[in-house]
Order: sequence, then structure tokens, then C-alpha cells
Amino acid sequence: MGISWGKETFGPMIRVYLAHEESPDACRKGCTMREPVRSVIRSIGRPSTASAPVVPHACSSCGTEIGEEQLWLTLAVCPVCGHHDRRSARAVIASLADPGSFRERDARLVSRDPLQFEDDQRYAERLEALQRQTGERDAIITGIMRIDGHPVSVAVLDFGFLGGSMGVVVGEKVSRAADRAVRSGIPLLTIVSSGGARMQEGMLSLLQMAKTASAIARLHESGIPYVSVLTNPTTGGVFASFANLGDVVIAEPKALIGFAGPRVAEQAMGTPLPPGTHTSEVLLEHGMIDDI
Repeated sequence: MGISWGKETFGPMIRVYLAHEESPDACRKGCTMREPVRSVIRSIGRPSTASAPVVPHACSSCGTEIGEEQLWLTLAVCPVCGHHDRRSARAVIASLADPGSFRERDARLVSRDPLQFEDDQRYAERLEALQRQTGERDAIITGIMRIDGHPVSVAVLDFGFLGGSMGVVVGEKVSRAADRAVRSGIPLLTIVSSGGARMQEGMLSLLQMAKTASAIARLHESGIPYVSVLTNPTTGGVFASFANLGDVVIAEPKALIGFAGPRVAEQAMGTPLPPGTHTSEVLLEHGMIDDI
């Protein structure tokens, strides 16, 4: 493919995501948040919310109220306690992509309720309601963008859509993003916030674990770099497949990460777990991730 990915090329992609850990100034420079907040959102195709009332955001950890613009400029990191609140997939892309560089791919893929699943609500109805509420077709946004001028194939999961769960559409879009990186000779970046496989799609959702892992294997065989960013939470089949296979794995501070959650593990073992067993800090201490 004629491209050599050394530290001088690969480094900026990691550095930009972590810039907000260093200082607000580094964030504003590195994350290209120079344009007005709403214009950045619109540039990646998010439905306009200009007519909606502005409601102050309260930090989910300490309760501090944060204004909308400050929330964007700090990348949803609380200025008081440092807690990282969840952001939509499009908000994440807006904070990373060079202005105007993001091009969405595979946006028309939609789940079709293959099992006719129903619990307290029909799965098809749940999907329709979430699509109206979020403006998205499923729990993932994929495409190509530039970070500090470097092209990247990107896949970002959105916890606000069925907990970022992985069904057939999510698995297909992750695999296509990886294959796109191979064809184009550019790195793959995934940013994950997910509860795992989507139970409403049964065995078909579990098959996505093998499918996405195979796509990442093809990426590795081609020598293309893969950076995986784990945010709160990253659990279940998503953690046990592509999210855990990065050449470089980075996590948010204090993020809940693991295959089975603490409560499930305690029930299975019949004994309480030590505090913090499923946090990014513990995973870093034991060599499961590369950085926080």
C-alpha cells in the first residue's frame, strides 16, 4: 500500500484523543474545537437542535451543572471532579475530526428484527422509537475522517442507542470499517461504549463477535495499525471481540470494563469482589490496556 506508519504518523491520532487530559488549551487546539459548537455538530450531519430548549447538564458523578458550550469545550469532562460523562457518537467524532473532514459510510444499514423479538415491547417498535429519539439508524457511526491531517477509518458506538449493543448492523459496520482501512492503507480507530451483544437479535448478535474479530485479524495481517478506545462502559461481547484486539488500547479514567459485570461475577463466584476490579485503572495495572 506504500504507506509507512511510524510513531511520527501514528502518534498524533492517540495524542489528540488524550489532549484534554493535559490542559483545556491543548484540547481546544488538538481537538480542532475552533468553530462554534453548533456548526461543528452540523458539519457531521447531526439533526439540528436549535429549536430545543437548552437544559444545563448535571455531572452524573458530583451533580455540578455545566453549560452546553463548556460541556463541549471540556469534552464532557467535569471541571470539578474530572468525571467523564457519556457523549453521543457524533459528539465524539466532532471533537476528534479535522473540521469538515468526516465522511460517513454505510449510514443506510438498518436492523430488520430477524427473530420477531418481543419482551415488554416489540423489538421493531423499540428500534423505531430510538431512531426517532436519537436521529440515528443504529448504535454505531462509521466513516473516514482526518485527525491532524492524517486519514483514519473510524467506528464509534453510541450508548444512547440500546446501550451501544452489538447486533447485525453494528457487527457489519465494524467489519466494513476494518476492511476499508485495509483497502485504503489507513489506521482504524474504534471508540466503544457498549453493554455487549444485543439480546434482541439472539445468536445472530453473538456471531458478530467472530465476524468482527476476523475483520481485525485481516487488519493485523495487513500491518495496518488499530487503536481501540474503551469508554464507560465497555462490557460483554463487544469487549470480548474487536474492542479488546487493538494494537494500542486506551481507556477513559474509572471506566467500567470487562466481559461480565461485577454483580454477575459476584453471583457466579458466590463471594464479593475487591473494590475496583472492573475499572480501567486495575486493567492498566495488570497489563490489559496500554494507557488511560
